[in-house]
Amino acid sequence: MRSHDAPEAPLRAPIRRSPEVHSQLTNIAAFSILALLLVWFAYPAVVWALGRPFRRARSKATQRVPRVSVIIASRDDADAVQQRVRDALRAEYPPELLEVVVARDTAHEYRDSIAVPEAANRLVVIMGDAPGGKGCSLNAAVRASSGDVLVFTDTAQRFATDAIAKLVDALDDTRLGAVSGALRIGTDARARSIAELYWRFERWLRRAEADVHSTVGVTGAIYAMRRSLWRPLRDGVLCDDLYIPMELVLRGHRIGFCADAEAIDERRFAAPQEYARKVRTLTGVLQVCVWLPAVLLPFRNPIWAQFVCHKLLRLLTPYLVLVAVASAALAAALAVAQRAGAAATLLVIAALGVPLLLWAISRRARSALAMGVAMQAAVVRATWHGLRGEWDVWRR
Repeated sequence: MRSHDAPEAPLRAPIRRSPEVHSQLTNIAAFSILALLLVWFAYPAVVWALGRPFRRARSKATQRVPRVSVIIASRDDADAVQQRVRDALRAEYPPELLEVVVARDTAHEYRDSIAVPEAANRLVVIMGDAPGGKGCSLNAAVRASSGDVLVFTDTAQRFATDAIAKLVDALDDTRLGAVSGALRIGTDARARSIAELYWRFERWLRRAEADVHSTVGVTGAIYAMRRSLWRPLRDGVLCDDLYIPMELVLRGHRIGFCADAEAIDERRFAAPQEYARKVRTLTGVLQVCVWLPAVLLPFRNPIWAQFVCHKLLRLLTPYLVLVAVASAALAAALAVAQRAGAAATLLVIAALGVPLLLWAISRRARSALAMGVAMQAAVVRATWHGLRGEWDVWRR
């Protein structure tokens, strides 16, 4: 009898172990979901709660009106840059105290020169430093400027007429080394894509972070800093709007956020464009960790927890989502197989897949799905660049 019973043990072992495997898969899925909730919901909620008591606190210096230099580093065509210059000079700010400095990227060839005749004495146009790139152009522009306050912007956006005055007023807070304005995407109050919805959330979070201590990064389309605090950028820097504020924080300064100083960007990006942009910015996050390693040290970085939660843990999002979905699906399939066999498993998969297919038929749903996939794929690509130390991602 024993000789006949012996072969049955290996057959029963997988069945006995399956509840344990199911439990492990469930725990993995739960842990992944919990991690996502902590990064995207718990952290913002805690920051918002901590910042509320300090929202009205401010330390004023003087009421003097400083000279301002609007800095534009551009590789765009002459018409686009001229329109941007005119928009900046329309600001509600004393004309004699406002200039625009445009630095053309020396890595590009230009056929047309930039000329704004009505503001010739308020416009400086130069070539950026070799070998080119935004950082080199910014270095050249700052050297050529004369303002006590530097306001940085890009070519595509437009300022609200009081934006510069709002930034200057906010920077009068003696605690601040720099202050970010608020970028508004689109011409109306309605978010039309995942990217726009994400940016509204990001804008809200940056304001909350600034209430606690400093916003983690500034908005590249609109931010200002004291000229006396400027340090030349390294060649090849990807995200000046993260590198500059974090370098200032490491030197003991705070970074503010002025929601009333608005820049407007009317462009809308398709998923491939958003993917390329996110690859660059997320690779820039990893570059900052390598080039400014002190940001990773809690005893050196006063906003270490904010930097880790806001910038680094978010990079785990696509991997956590993948693990959560895969482990939950396997746990569900295993549970059904234990109870009803393979046929029931197929029925469950079909029941889940048909609604998903019907939902995906919607054009808006397809667009949202494509944008979401593009943003998460950008994280994976940026991680690969960071691991390999590949920082020249402008043309990738």
